[in-house]
Amino acid sequence: MEQTDLFGNIILVNPIVKINTGLNLIKNGEYLFYPDFFTKLESEIYLQKLKTDIEWKQESMNMYGKQVAFPRLTAWYGDNDRPYSFSGITLAPKIWTKELLVIKEKIEPISKVKFNSVLLNRYRNGNDSISWHTDAEKELGRNPIIASVNFGATRKFQLRHIKTKEKLEIELTNGSLLIMQGELQHFWQHQVPKTSQIVNERINLTFRVIK
Repeated sequence: MEQTDLFGNIILVNPIVKINTGLNLIKNGEYLFYPDFFTKLESEIYLQKLKTDIEWKQESMNMYGKQVAFPRLTAWYGDNDRPYSFSGITLAPKIWTKELLVIKEKIEPISKVKFNSVLLNRYRNGNDSISWHTDAEKELGRNPIIASVNFGATRKFQLRHIKTKEKLEIELTNGSLLIMQGELQHFWQHQVPKTSQIVNERINLTFRVIK
């Protein structure tokens, strides 16, 4: 089944859509995708350094009166006056590591923004995931720019329009960079679903600007 967005682009509902490298315009938002932004060698070095040097934590949230552990490990780094609240928890930032600063400085020219924070998610296997959500917390301001960097196993990243339920799917590969911008966070939810396939570890970094 095919539909067209406001720009005349074909959007497939449910099946995988061909994703172009560079700028992609969609209804109520836009994103840039670079599948090989970091080399394989860079990606392997960063993956190992992040696994060992980041202070990972198993966060949990209250759901139906019970504390439920997130199905992934998380960490929050950035400028020391930029806490971040989501899913009923508030994270105080750890001090930037050398590797995080190098990654940040490399993606800022193409993102055209100077980031002050990063949320890291560590997916240990296919059972680790993140459910449908938007990054539209008040601390992020209007039309936030979110830069997502991926090291390790390839995982499916799905987008779903809040009103039309149209879906897009992007395979986030080792060393890839995805920049979400425009109105996207206000109109599209996103998730990384569980998979029954055997997959290796993956670390995702989402750089943000906390107002």
